[in-house]
Amino acid sequence: MAVPSRSQITPGTSVNIVLKEDQRSGTLTQGVVERLLTKSPNHPHGIKVRLEDGQVGRVKEILE
Repeated sequence: MAVPSRSQITPGTSVNIVLKEDQRSGTLTQGVVERLLTKSPNHPHGIKVRLEDGQVGRVKEILE
């Protein structure tokens, strides 16, 4: 499964991210995007975002 590109993610999007401390385990954290932090159109590990609750991680999937 490919990670979403920057163009697919906007503030207000519900996503699953991997936090820095969860990278080894791959534990996903669900939240709503507040801000996109990655400037490039795509990233092999996922676009880095800040969630509305302040957590920062890389987007692994977009939720419907």
